[in-house]
Amino acid sequence: MESKSEQMLRNPEIEPSYDVIATALGEANNAYIEFIGTLASHDIHIDWRYYNDGKAWLAKGLFNWTGARGGQHETTVFWLSIWDGFFKVTIYVPEKFRSDVMNLPLNHEVKRMIDGTPQMGKLKYFPVVFDMRSNEQFAAVFLLADFRKYIK
Repeated sequence: MESKSEQMLRNPEIEPSYDVIATALGEANNAYIEFIGTLASHDIHIDWRYYNDGKAWLAKGLFNWTGARGGQHETTVFWLSIWDGFFKVTIYVPEKFRSDVMNLPLNHEVKRMIDGTPQMGKLKYFPVVFDMRSNEQFAAVFLLADFRKYIK
């Protein structure tokens, strides 16, 4: 599901407003608006920041929760980046949960992608990357995001 293209939002002086994002995404902007609108129903909000190491604006999909003793916690569920004509959603899943992810009701193509994704070096995570041009993959993304919210 990955493709080669140019990552947008590279200027640290230009924050990712709806107009800037709409210009970069083109026809995929409707899918982006629908995606952002759906996040609230999954208790996820996004936080945009400019990252000097990657020289681009990235959004973290964050889930806030209250621990057993009342402490407030925050989990990064996914990373979102804007590319020329699409947006990319990357979910990092701990390697020890790969078999659990494979048991989720995902379509065959997504399972094959997950099965073929190598672990990231010493980090013990594997990335699941979706190139989003439409809402076709929303079910898989939100199923994985909801799964990711509750694992450590």
